[in-house]
Amino acid sequence: MANDTRAARLENLWDDGKATGMSESELLLYRSNLLGSDKRITNYGGGNTSAKVMEKDPLTGEEVEVLWVKGSGGDVGTIKMDGFATLYMDKLNALKGLYRGLEHEDEMVGYLPHCTFNLNARAASIDTPLHAYVPKKHVDHMHPDAIIAIAASVDSKVLTQEIFGGEIGWLPWKRPGYELGLWLGKYCEENPDARGVILESHGLFTWGDTAKESYETTLEIINKAMDWLDRKIDGPVFGGPKVKTLPAEQRRAIAEKLMPKIRGMISETEGKLGHFDDQPAVLEFVGSNRLHELAALGTSCPDHFLRTKIRPLVVDFDPENPDIDKTVAGLPDAIAAYRKDYAAYYERCKHANSPAMRDPNAVIYLVPGVGMISFAKDKATARISAEFYVNAINVMRGASSVSAYQGLSEQEAFDIEYWLLEEAKLQRMPKPKPLAGRIALVTGGAGGIGKATAFRLASEGACVVLADIDDAALETATAELSSVFSKDIVRGVHLNVTDEAEVAKGFADTVVEFGGLDILVSNAGLASSAPVEETTLDLWEKNISILATGYFLVSREAFRLFRYQNAGGNVVFVSSKNGLAASPGASAYCTAKAAEIHLARCLALEGAEAQIRVNTVNPDAVLRGSKIWTGEWKEQRAAAYKMSTDELEAHYRDRSMLKRSVYPEDIAEAIYFLASDMSAKSTGNIINVDAGNAVSFPR
Repeated sequence: MANDTRAARLENLWDDGKATGMSESELLLYRSNLLGSDKRITNYGGGNTSAKVMEKDPLTGEEVEVLWVKGSGGDVGTIKMDGFATLYMDKLNALKGLYRGLEHEDEMVGYLPHCTFNLNARAASIDTPLHAYVPKKHVDHMHPDAIIAIAASVDSKVLTQEIFGGEIGWLPWKRPGYELGLWLGKYCEENPDARGVILESHGLFTWGDTAKESYETTLEIINKAMDWLDRKIDGPVFGGPKVKTLPAEQRRAIAEKLMPKIRGMISETEGKLGHFDDQPAVLEFVGSNRLHELAALGTSCPDHFLRTKIRPLVVDFDPENPDIDKTVAGLPDAIAAYRKDYAAYYERCKHANSPAMRDPNAVIYLVPGVGMISFAKDKATARISAEFYVNAINVMRGASSVSAYQGLSEQEAFDIEYWLLEEAKLQRMPKPKPLAGRIALVTGGAGGIGKATAFRLASEGACVVLADIDDAALETATAELSSVFSKDIVRGVHLNVTDEAEVAKGFADTVVEFGGLDILVSNAGLASSAPVEETTLDLWEKNISILATGYFLVSREAFRLFRYQNAGGNVVFVSSKNGLAASPGASAYCTAKAAEIHLARCLALEGAEAQIRVNTVNPDAVLRGSKIWTGEWKEQRAAAYKMSTDELEAHYRDRSMLKRSVYPEDIAEAIYFLASDMSAKSTGNIINVDAGNAVSFPR
């Protein structure tokens, strides 16, 4: 932030060619997306924009002034037209006559729906009055790190005057709400030439008569703050470095050791997903002399601590003498102490009508010399929480370098964290999906069954790692799932299940990406067909290597991780009807598949005491979408049954008891059942998905 070069200043991205011909509401959308495209301007979901637009009233046909303002819960960088709330300005102004004072300001939110224009279903946010009562047509409210560094300084009012003179005003801390909206309106009336105002410990308001003017003013003011900080900050920040930063590979290895341990300890009531961040800004902070002091002060901007909690947990780790086992051994006490401290904070600050205490675990974990780990109920929230704490680091960097940094007071922080309006928003959140907070690794993930399984698990809320040896197919499958769900919840790793080192690396990558593992779907496979006298040793060993040894290697790695994480686990083998029933001309394949089934039984015995479940799905004749059936296996099986390849699907369908074809999605459904809590009391079981085949009945 403050040490950026001139080239790193905010660039004016406004394109008059694109903007020409846009309506006022379309210009608002254009401006919003431009502002939200740079995290130095505002964090994800933070800030809001508005425009006061003349619209035709659908009832009277008369022109009326309508406030278009970012709706509750939206993000300016990705917002679409339906993300804006629209409200009659005359009704918003009429609310002033209903206001009963600060003690009753929350009730004003209940009046906002009565101001809705044109039956717009988008809920208006708590910041609506702040935009309504600024007497300018276009208003931006952003959370730039450079501005909040000034706003969070002890002498922020003096610094604001020094940097901006009278063009930008200053208002003391006030929780967002109706009262602050009135304050802003009054400030504008008393200072008609002002171009904006800094809100202490909060952010920046700027405005203009046109969308372009408002946008350019916002950029100009932020760049001016960045320039001033750049000139003022000279020499080491955060008191200078205290410990060395470890090499990238070592940092990642330590994160791999810490993340599943922490995750196992904080996931008692709900599954947690992790994120690891070791960007330069983080490393500078976690390696500094003032790490503990500044971290304890908590964050300033309300958006920051709503995402990150009031303060992080600093992990006891010494990169000068890296003893990860000692650090891991100390985690239970450190996490217990954090919970105790959080509970005490809740008890000190709670009101008679406060919501019950929420999850007392930390969200942000700072590791000296290594980086930052964050945990939340889903991967996107974990990632975004980390982004918010990077914003907080940048703020502390600037404020502590030019003044003294101050977080919000404990009571003010609590009153926002446990704000009844915030609680109501949380209560409106949709119920988590069955696999929310869980992490699945699917071997053979780029093939028909593997990809169908990944889709099924992701659709129920799981994060999914596709592991495959076919890089091209893996890239395609990963992109396909990411486009349907999101890039946050899908990863692809190259993994040869017969290579011990690759297996270990694939699991390590999974841990650092998501924090641990809950579900292993062992599905990698091949198929071969040959009379026994024509079965070469190479063919025999290839089947055993992939279908038996490969399943052993990934299961062993999963068991190690499950036991280390200490939160149970779930293994689903994809075997075959051929593991239970002999088939002509496929001795190597059938033997290896039988080994899989017996391995699963053994693992079910070993894993039960640690709440590790192991079950098997047996498909048969899944022709459609399967990579196995695109190679020689199809011709070989057709030859074994003395028919053409085009007749195979009908042959397998007709030989089944139910006379139905079996598809990858059918196998995925059985895997989902075994991977979910619907089968929580099942282990060591086999589910045949073969449309009925008497010779392969398990018992």
